[in-house]
Amino acid sequence: MSPEEIETLARKRAGAKMGWYVHACLYVLVNVFMFALSYFGMRGRPWSIYPVLGWGLGLALHGIAVFVLGSGSGLRERLVERERERLQREQDRMK
Repeated sequence: MSPEEIETLARKRAGAKMGWYVHACLYVLVNVFMFALSYFGMRGRPWSIYPVLGWGLGLALHGIAVFVLGSGSGLRERLVERERERLQREQDRMK
């Protein structure tokens, strides 16, 4: 890879990770506010657990997409390599 390509890829990956960190901070701030509203405001059933769980699932999936399945992760690179080898074998058989 050329230095320009490395720089572009590094910026893309750093941007994806930064996006997850911002998402996580907003998750914490908003859910602390909703918990306080639920606990101190309406004294009924604690409803704030439902948004916490739903949004938490979204945050977890976002994290998996960025840190586990994102470009450059070991898992993704291994899958790409396997697929490349499979396609090369198929092409060699056709010759």
